[in-house]
Amino acid sequence: MTVQQIQTNTQPKLVALFASDIHLQPSLPRTTQFFFNFLKQHAPQADQLYLLGDLFEYWAGDDDMDTPYHQEVIAAIRAVSDTGTKVFWIAGNRDFLIGTGFADATGAQLLADPSVIHIAGRPILITHGDAQCSDDLAYMSFRAMVRQEQWQKEFLSLPLSQRKTIIEGLRKDSKIEKKEKTLTIMDVNPDAICRLFLDNNVKTIIHGHTHRPARHLDVEGVRYVLPDWECDIENEKSRGGWLAIYDNGEILFHHLDGNINNIF
Repeated sequence: MTVQQIQTNTQPKLVALFASDIHLQPSLPRTTQFFFNFLKQHAPQADQLYLLGDLFEYWAGDDDMDTPYHQEVIAAIRAVSDTGTKVFWIAGNRDFLIGTGFADATGAQLLADPSVIHIAGRPILITHGDAQCSDDLAYMSFRAMVRQEQWQKEFLSLPLSQRKTIIEGLRKDSKIEKKEKTLTIMDVNPDAICRLFLDNNVKTIIHGHTHRPARHLDVEGVRYVLPDWECDIENEKSRGGWLAIYDNGEILFHHLDGNINNIF
């Protein structure tokens, strides 16, 4: 056996990848291409791929899948699942209307938020993270409304063009409201995070939503916050990346610029 074979055999196996908040839309071509590169070059190397919400800037319903842009994204995800990598999906606050049509087209399995999974011998809780931003009372009230089955049924019964107009108005209102909110209000609530750890008997949590990537050493365990992706701002460095877990239990963050570390 050669030295190269020995080194290859001793390398830890990539088990799972986690990404969120990519906010795909046609107006962000470089961000889209970075995501496609991730799917083509990295995702097939893992046994499992977890997309933890806000993959799209917005999703008006599965009847909007036929646009050329959405078809390209769907095909790229389907190509990953066709290689044998299992793809899992948790809804975000932007794309919670993703349904079984999208799941069937991409080969992804829709998971409840939150969900407890088992990776490399450890239970891990995964969530988008918006449900834990409980200090933002206005958002929590809105979230409770739009996550109701009856509200979604009525909304999806509207013509697609009308739904898109409503969503565009909500996006504009959200941008205005964010300017008036503090970063603390828009971040997760410590007590809500504590309850997630204790109620689910886990020592590891992975989530996105806040766009504040970090590795938090909380009293109850370790919490990884995934970054958002943004590669289309002129003269600014691209940001984004994903979390990787290996079969030896190692957890590393992969930046879009190629850097890899365990502390973000």
